Amino acid sequence: MILLLTALTCFAGCGQVQQADRIESEQEARASVNDETSPQESTHTQTILFFGNSLTAGYGLEPDQAFPALIQQHIDSLNLPYKVINAGVSGETTAGGKSRIDWLLKQPIDIFVLELGANDGLRGINLTETYQNLQSIIGKVRAKYPDVKIVLAGMQIPPNMGQTYAQEFRNIFTRLEKEENVVLIPFLLDHVAGIPKLNQADGVHPTVEGQKIVTENVWQVLQPIVTSEIGI
Repeated sequence: MILLLTALTCFAGCGQVQQADRIESEQEARASVNDETSPQESTHTQTILFFGNSLTAGYGLEPDQAFPALIQQHIDSLNLPYKVINAGVSGETTAGGKSRIDWLLKQPIDIFVLELGANDGLRGINLTETYQNLQSIIGKVRAKYPDVKIVLAGMQIPPNMGQTYAQEFRNIFTRLEKEENVVLIPFLLDHVAGIPKLNQADGVHPTVEGQKIVTENVWQVLQPIVTSEIGI
């Protein structure tokens, strides 16, 4: 628990350091969208958008080592007609995500994976605000693409903000699962958080091996969706 508390507490400070790279990261995310939406691509290919913070962006690693890229490898190995777009931005909060989601909705999305909230919790942001921001993001995506499948990545924080705050933060994700009818990944960093050998020197961001475990956490939930969408 001490390791988990120390590591995740650093997440908030790390987000501040990463703000200097945020504009560049967002530009890279937008470039990725542009690069991967060529009009020459088959209209049968469906899009999975991963929308999150540094965990999704793969902070400290090469782009092909982040879990969205590893999900693409799983998809390709099964010859499934999906392309993955990584729209992770380091230091992102739910408020930041709410402000930039509209730009990303300019392209069709079939599956939307929402990974935000950790930076809110570690900064002690009002939980009602976090809930409403996540709810708003989900609402915007559904309003634009009513048939989209939405997956929500659950997060947890240590009790340094108090046991009540930590528990209520965790409940945000289970509440959204029920109220917004989304599919929940119970805890994105399950079997990774607080384990030094699976995290980088900052104790926060997964290593290459850690990302592989995160990938399996995501794939366990995502695989039934991608196969059912194409009738497998």
